[in-house]
Amino acid sequence: MDKLCCFKASYSQLVAARSSSSTGKGKNHEGSIKYGFSLVKGKANHPMEDYHVAKFAQIKDNELGLFAIYDGHLGDRVPAYLQKHLFTNILREEEFWEDPTLSISKAYETTDQEILSNSSDLGRGGSTAVTAILINGRRLWIANVGDSRAVLSRKGQALQMTTDHEPNMERCSIENRGGFVSNLPGDVPRVNGQLAVSRAFGDKSLKSHLRSDPDVQNTDIDVDTEILIIASDGLWKVMTNQDAVDIARRSKDPQKAAKQLTAEALKRDSKDDISCVVVKFR
Repeated sequence: MDKLCCFKASYSQLVAARSSSSTGKGKNHEGSIKYGFSLVKGKANHPMEDYHVAKFAQIKDNELGLFAIYDGHLGDRVPAYLQKHLFTNILREEEFWEDPTLSISKAYETTDQEILSNSSDLGRGGSTAVTAILINGRRLWIANVGDSRAVLSRKGQALQMTTDHEPNMERCSIENRGGFVSNLPGDVPRVNGQLAVSRAFGDKSLKSHLRSDPDVQNTDIDVDTEILIIASDGLWKVMTNQDAVDIARRSKDPQKAAKQLTAEALKRDSKDDISCVVVKFR
């Protein structure tokens, strides 16, 4: 693949800006790969804290599919910052075309440092992230911090492509950094009794106990690969990976599939913000 030289694409070229619309769709240049998204505000008494990206962009001779869900907490400034900057930072890494995994990891860390250094403007909150970069429709790189999740469907079987970074799963890392995991208040394990994920962007007051390095996976898009679903935990709290795949496979239209997923999560009484992007490869 050609190197990405003098990358100057604007924000509007790379991400789908937030609007009043909570659903939408698009496709790649050839029309062979389609996507749809749906975002629904939860029942909590605060503004919507989920942001998304769903976009195809032409970079020199390469077509990139850029898809993401950012699930904020304690405000929406950090996920809004990620929506605007994270993919740009990834693609600015000099090694991106030779080593996407390294570039994604470096950009996640760089972006987190930017957020922390601008905490006076961005506030004390944070965000999870799950990002997917599809290169020329053939190779997919997926990364995440927190509990937003990516799932592939291959021949109708759900394959989880991310790791849920839950405090109980990374208790040793948290304790080694001087923090603790407590189920009080409530019945959900939390870092220092506050945050229900062990990795996140932002969260300056807890940062010494948290990680922001992503887990990164990559895979070929072969003839058996049907669907990619990326979603916030508002979906995954009430739905198994296979449930989501089964629902998404019922419709050829990925926008309709995304709307059916968020509707089903509401039906199952999810109270959190619910956001998902569905990409159909066939």
